[in-house]
Amino acid sequence: MNGGADPAPVLFGRHRELEVLGAVLGELRQGHSAVLVVRGEAGVGKTALLKRAVAEAGDLQVVHVSGAESEAELAFSGVHQVCAPRLDLLGRLPAPQRSALTTAFGLTEGSPPDLFVVGLAVLTLLAEAAAEQPLVCVIDDAQWLDSASMRTLSIVARRLRADPVAMVFVVREGEQNADSACLERLPELVLAGLGDRAARALLTTTMPGLMDERVRECILAEARGNPLALRELPRAANLPAFAGGFRPGGHRRPLARRIERSFAARVSALPADTRLLLLIAAADPVGEAAVLWRAAELLGVPESAAKPAETAELITIGRRVRFRHPLIRSAVYESGGSTDRRRVHEALADALDPGADAEHRAWQRGQAATSPDEAIAAELERMAERARARGGVAAASAFLADATELTPDPVERACRALAAARAKLDAGAPDAALELLAQAQAAPPELMRQAQIELLRAQITFSLNRGRDAPALLLSAAEHLRELDPLLSRETYLEAMAASVFAGRLVWTQDSAPAGIARAVRSAPRAPSPPRAVDLLLDGLVLRFTTGYAAAAPGLIRAVRQFRRDSASGTAGLRGYGVISRIALDLWDQQSWDDLAARQVRILREQGVLRLLPVALANRAGVCVHTGRFDEAAALLEESDAITQVTGAPPPLYIEPVLAAYRGQEARTLQLVRTSLQSATARGEGFVIPIVQYAAAVLHNSLGQYREALAATDWAVEHDDLGMYGYALLERVEAAARCGETRIALDAMRELVGRADAAGTELALGVAARSRALLAGGAEADELYRTAIEHLERSEVDVLRARAQLLYGEWLHRERRRDDAANQLRRAYDTFRRVRADGFAERARRELVAGGEIVAAPKASPAEQLTGREITIAQLAAEGHTNSDIAAQLFLSPRTVEWHMGKIFGKLGIASRRKLKAALADPLASRLPGTQRDSADPRVS
Repeated sequence: MNGGADPAPVLFGRHRELEVLGAVLGELRQGHSAVLVVRGEAGVGKTALLKRAVAEAGDLQVVHVSGAESEAELAFSGVHQVCAPRLDLLGRLPAPQRSALTTAFGLTEGSPPDLFVVGLAVLTLLAEAAAEQPLVCVIDDAQWLDSASMRTLSIVARRLRADPVAMVFVVREGEQNADSACLERLPELVLAGLGDRAARALLTTTMPGLMDERVRECILAEARGNPLALRELPRAANLPAFAGGFRPGGHRRPLARRIERSFAARVSALPADTRLLLLIAAADPVGEAAVLWRAAELLGVPESAAKPAETAELITIGRRVRFRHPLIRSAVYESGGSTDRRRVHEALADALDPGADAEHRAWQRGQAATSPDEAIAAELERMAERARARGGVAAASAFLADATELTPDPVERACRALAAARAKLDAGAPDAALELLAQAQAAPPELMRQAQIELLRAQITFSLNRGRDAPALLLSAAEHLRELDPLLSRETYLEAMAASVFAGRLVWTQDSAPAGIARAVRSAPRAPSPPRAVDLLLDGLVLRFTTGYAAAAPGLIRAVRQFRRDSASGTAGLRGYGVISRIALDLWDQQSWDDLAARQVRILREQGVLRLLPVALANRAGVCVHTGRFDEAAALLEESDAITQVTGAPPPLYIEPVLAAYRGQEARTLQLVRTSLQSATARGEGFVIPIVQYAAAVLHNSLGQYREALAATDWAVEHDDLGMYGYALLERVEAAARCGETRIALDAMRELVGRADAAGTELALGVAARSRALLAGGAEADELYRTAIEHLERSEVDVLRARAQLLYGEWLHRERRRDDAANQLRRAYDTFRRVRADGFAERARRELVAGGEIVAAPKASPAEQLTGREITIAQLAAEGHTNSDIAAQLFLSPRTVEWHMGKIFGKLGIASRRKLKAALADPLASRLPGTQRDSADPRVS
């Protein structure tokens, strides 16, 4: 390990910390997984503590990797260090995982791998290794891992469940970057400085003999309990300057810098060849000894030059090169001098294989450059494309940024800066993107480039500040592009419209509202012939927000169909999926919403665009809620949350309250509604407000709290939200009709029916007939309810169909048609119990009891004891999927699936996978415990 202080000082006041690490290793020995993040300032003893703990773990496998500050441009280099010792197990990985991992490592060519699949491949590889012997994976200086590695390894850490694998991340406080957020919410151990007693004891061992008391106190005050400082400051201190206990005030520096200068002083006393060898090692972030010796030979440095550095305990050289502490590496590099640093980078470039190590070699050449060089800049640009092809979006952006710096021509430099800024935005680094935009702006003005800069600045603003500022900026960019690039101008107008829809009622000005943007779009360039999906979308949205729903519906229906064709052929742009999904929702087009949501998730996974994936997963979860696939929705939301933990992006919270509402979880739904409303308002996400208010309305309607449900839909008449307005009207009609507010119900029903007629889908016609039935009577109501159920059955939206059956059954009960009422109520109850819509199920049960049915309160069946994750695994296993298949689908290891299967078998009281289907079906077959009646209606299923 490249530790800080030697293990011995850990004994000074570190007993509690050793106990924590001992507990982690104890969990591992018992076959359990463990994750720990160890945090602390440089020199506080993080790595030394781990070194001591692992030294006592001779019965465990240990893999140790270290991040290097200069490693950010070498995508997956940290992951490669983790996997390298056990690449012999690659053959045991499923083919998709093996392909993703070898593509990420550059061993094979292929499309950019999904970061989650790479993570799953690493998880499976580690699990296979741990099956032979429990495995400890220590990631030192994790804050300096390349972005792809940090995200991948944090994915692995969060998916560990039942494998005997421990992952310990060591993070230096004060050095975190944007990717460090990936480690938040993981168990952590924070190392502070030693206490006064332990610090004095350590100082005494470092400087035995008499010491002036005032000198001792000064050193203790400067070290602040930092073990490395207590060892190094006395060695480098100018002790006469401490005389009287004083230090020149103007020379005080941060502690890490003082320790670094101490190491630099020790290095300066070494022979020249040794110093040059250390500089070669410091300039190579990968640390392969073979490369070190090849570069040393090119510079005429003999192997004997290593001995003084090893004797001074600064470095160890085996198969890999390791500095005793990262501050030694930085001290060596900073004190090396610019001329020697360039010589060393040039030698390292020449020592690397131009084929196998092309990216590393290009980076070294870039570091060796003394002035702008087009050949090197072009090579770095090519490496950016190569890194992107392997899924290294962050590495690609770093290569492009370096290429920008080395480009001599101002115009070409501006173009590369613009490309680098786009890549930084894709990599989730909007602040860095803004800095590169400033470089692009510094070039001689050129209209098209300025317009592109303005567009990207608007997109960055949307990424940083959500919807409030972005619509106006995007609108301005679209107007500037009108004459320069008409097609791009139209696309940008659509982005402005989408950003305005996203901000919803929280936009700053009316000009930035959807209607204001729509009025401005009238001056957009004419659509090409034939029009693209983006053109149909733009024109349809303009009509939607200026003329009205009915006028816009035909054009928007055509736009959805065209976008689906483009999506199927792979030509649809990623940015269009968000707005097209809301349009499909607005049109009650469940099939298109389902299809496009599934495609969006698949494409984002394949391209590794984690920045957009959580929202896409939440969108897909919304589809599942409306079709009654609650467990699938919960799994998608769990995955979305895992990704936001990795990326540090704010989680999309708006579907979770809808799921909770349909499950009848009153307290949880209301808490989620409050939290989501506060979060959405703070971030300018106006589109969230109608979704979570819809959740509140669904909850209250399910519980028969109709006044509260009506109040929750009041927002619907205040703002015509794209996508949710019709669903709000649906809940409003039911709530108003049930609490006697006939006028309100009629107004909402008429508007809903007008929209449904324009949309014309089975779902639209079904909800319209249901709403009309609520306000009708006699034979008309009976016919409308039947019509609604027929339409909804064909739309395959189980929950809404069951809700129509519930309303019909309640109406039949009031009409004293007892048998007919029981038949509809049973069908509704069966669906609600199957999907676990508990609030609506209880409402249906109460109505059955009121009608004379003997219906016992629902009892928890064995299957109902399963968690959402266990249900998903059990269903997949019942369908015949192997543990490996299930693991691949759910981003788990096969051993974790095996562990879940053991718990599933225990809860269901079975011992074979062959009995799973019957065990899962049993509670569905007896949905009404104690029911004395059985329907002969063949439609009951």
